[in-house]
This record gives sequence, structure tokens and C-alpha cells, in this order.
Amino acid sequence: MGEDDPGPENRIPLANNSVAWSPCMIGENLTHGNDCSIGAMAHIGRNVTMGDKCRIQGGAYIADYCSLGNSVFIGPNATLLNDKYPPSGDSKYWSPVKIEDNAVIGGGATVIAGCTVGNLAVLGAGSVLTRDVPAGEVWAGNPAKFMMSREQYDSKRGTS
Repeated sequence: MGEDDPGPENRIPLANNSVAWSPCMIGENLTHGNDCSIGAMAHIGRNVTMGDKCRIQGGAYIADYCSLGNSVFIGPNATLLNDKYPPSGDSKYWSPVKIEDNAVIGGGATVIAGCTVGNLAVLGAGSVLTRDVPAGEVWAGNPAKFMMSREQYDSKRGTS
């Protein structure tokens, strides 16, 4: 084990062969699928749903009632919000974020309340998303805008 590797004492086993790494905050009524991982210093709000094989990196913030599909990747220090006009203090005014299957949210990105990130979509690191990202598209910037297709993105990574 390397100097920066979390030790076994930091491993928090979860149901469905999933794991969280201490310290982290997991809110009440988290529903998660199989083989998920929640990084250290992450904040997972109340009533969040996560599909199978989700990866939440350290320092990420997932607000109450947000939903993640299967095989979603949330980069370090990314933020998913639920309140367009904070602090409302009343969940009936909230609009949780929805991240669909196989989507990627880059490190340090912010997704504003009410946005949906479509299947196989990518939001670039440090971006601020203010509207929905269609399936299979890559968006980046502040505010985020269309950059390329997921197919083009994957070819640049050598994973087509």
C-alpha cells in the first residue's frame, strides 16, 4: 500500500458489494446498486439514488434527491445541486439533478438544479452546466456548451 492509499480502516463496506471511503457523509435513504464506490470527503445527500457501478470521487457533493443511472462517473469535487433559488428550505421547490447511464461529470464541474445529463454524455472538468445535455454529447465551459460527440471524445481517448 502506497503512502497516499487509503488503508483498510478507511473502507466502509456497503450492501451490494459497494464501498465508501471514510471520512464521507452518506445521507438517509441512499439507494445504490451493485459495485458502487463513494470516495473520501464526498457528501451524498438524503434520498439519493445510484444505479450499478457508479463511481463518486473524493470531495464530490451530491444534493438531496439527485439520481444517478448505471455506470456514472462523478469526478473529484464535482457538485450536483438541487435548489435553483437557495436557500428555499423547502424540498417542494427543489429540482434535483438527473445523471443518466454511462455519463461522466468531470472534476470540479457544477451542475445547476434541474439539469439532466443524458446517456453517454460528458461534462468537462470545471464546467458549469445550466441546461440539459443531450445523450451522447460532450459539453464544457462556463456556461457549458456543446464541444463534440461522445464518439469523437472516445476516439481522442483511444477507447472507441
